[in-house]
Amino acid sequence: MDILVILQDASAICNRIMKSNANVLVAYGESYAVAFFRWMPLLRGDATPKGKVYIATTQVEHTAFIFQRNWDTEIFHGSLTFTIHSSELPGFHQFLEKKTPLSIRGDGFMRDFWKQVFECEFLNSDPGDVDGNICTGEEKLESLPGEFFERRMSGHSYSIYNAAYAVAHALHAMYSSRHKHRATLHHFLRGVAFNSSAGDTVSFNQNGEIAAGLDITNWIVFKNQSFHRVKVGQMDPQAAPDQVFNINDDTITWHGWFNQTQPLSLCTESCHPGFSKRVKEGEPFCCYDCIPCPEGEISNQMDLNDCYKCTDENYPNKNQDSCIPKEVVFLSYEEHLGFGLAFMSIFFSCVTALVLGIFMKHHNTPIVKANNQSLTYTLLISLLLCFLSALLFIGQPGKVTCLLRQPAFGIIFSVAVSCVLAKTITVVLAFMATKPGSRMRKWVGKRLASSMVLSSSILQAGICTGWLATSPPFPDADKHSVIDKIVLECNEGSVVLFYCVLGYTCFLAIICFILAFLSRKLPDSFNEAKFITFSMLVFCSVWLSFVPTYLSTKGKYMVAVEIFSILASSAGLLACIFSPKCYIMVLRPELNNKEHLMRRMD
Repeated sequence: MDILVILQDASAICNRIMKSNANVLVAYGESYAVAFFRWMPLLRGDATPKGKVYIATTQVEHTAFIFQRNWDTEIFHGSLTFTIHSSELPGFHQFLEKKTPLSIRGDGFMRDFWKQVFECEFLNSDPGDVDGNICTGEEKLESLPGEFFERRMSGHSYSIYNAAYAVAHALHAMYSSRHKHRATLHHFLRGVAFNSSAGDTVSFNQNGEIAAGLDITNWIVFKNQSFHRVKVGQMDPQAAPDQVFNINDDTITWHGWFNQTQPLSLCTESCHPGFSKRVKEGEPFCCYDCIPCPEGEISNQMDLNDCYKCTDENYPNKNQDSCIPKEVVFLSYEEHLGFGLAFMSIFFSCVTALVLGIFMKHHNTPIVKANNQSLTYTLLISLLLCFLSALLFIGQPGKVTCLLRQPAFGIIFSVAVSCVLAKTITVVLAFMATKPGSRMRKWVGKRLASSMVLSSSILQAGICTGWLATSPPFPDADKHSVIDKIVLECNEGSVVLFYCVLGYTCFLAIICFILAFLSRKLPDSFNEAKFITFSMLVFCSVWLSFVPTYLSTKGKYMVAVEIFSILASSAGLLACIFSPKCYIMVLRPELNNKEHLMRRMD
């Protein structure tokens, strides 16, 4: 009845193993557990569980019943076992070879063991009474398969050997003590520490447990049903934290099912670096999907549950499995973009200086006098400074450059646009003053133009002063706008005041454009209004397109966009207003006379 129950349990276990998708089976049971596992090929016919790795606990031994002597044990080839640590004792094999039923008289256990493993009977009196082979007592133990008699020192045998010596040492210590009548054996066992004949130190911890680890052994089964244990690793609780568990994968012999490649007992393959695990709902925890890390995150180990972000100074590589230091960048003179913008700034500055020189050389000519000389010179000087102010935006940002560049740009541009606005109003008032009985004559003059330029510039200077006093620009490092770069830049401090400075300049430009457009049909002697109209059209177009372009760019290219806008708008004012006058003064001097101007008024 007991055998029937055991077979039923074995059959249920066998069915469950066959239906499982797992490649690893942990065998937890008594020493004869392997003997029951050997029923599986018989219970399932030829349908043996392929592709299974058995991992046995310390209690399980490679044993078998006598009637299983010829049963196949190949399914256990390549198995791993956690065994109690053991060492080979000197002379142990010679000791075993001498053990026979004849050498130990009166040992009933030895005679029964001998009869079972060698399938024989001892002769008592009449040989006719013996059914089967006769035991001579000289059979060789080394001829037995390891599952019936393992000649190697096993973990359990080694523990018994050490236990016997530990008790002997404890008894010796107890009888050598002065307090032997009051002390117990257990008290002395706690303090036992000795070296075994194998060279191992045997001692007990504070809980009274032997301070020993576990060996990880690999079972190698041969065709003749014998087997061999190979130590492939160990667990030592007394070792350093990173050395508690050690296993050498290269020394493991796997079953032929796996073609000597390490088996995986997972629903899916391991997630490589650059991916993270996402558990499948309703399935075991080892069943998961491998999903790529989100943009900006990495995983640098196998089977990570979550990806993580790099530090602000690093960025993920292409495979998202490591972090790379970000490159520190800024708009420098050494690169092509910075050098090109600096060259354009200096070139237009030289052109402006040349135009100023031409006007100063011809300062007594009618075409210069007719357009308010001081206003013209102020405009040219402000344009010269506008071109040069672009250089403040190139190079590594510093405290001084960050404080100066935006306020300097805003004030200088306000002066330039104020000069153009003053020129426009002067042209309109001058034409109106030519009408008979006009009261506008008293408004025409240098005082009005100078007052307009001064008042407009002071208002812009006040905005910049408030900006610098409340939230001034400062050097900063942008670590987020560009994924793979740290951009050194000037933080504008107050973005609102920055756009106020820019908006005020654009406001002056729009007023100037409207007035110039309305006065574009004045007589040709006052045709500066036409040139101002074109210049303001260019100026407004540049700065209206600047805002969306500036907001859509990142890093050092934002600075490049602002520099280009400064150069383009300044060049537009210079070309549209002054190129026609320079053409007449340099190439057509015969047109630069009062008679010609009066003739064009008619």
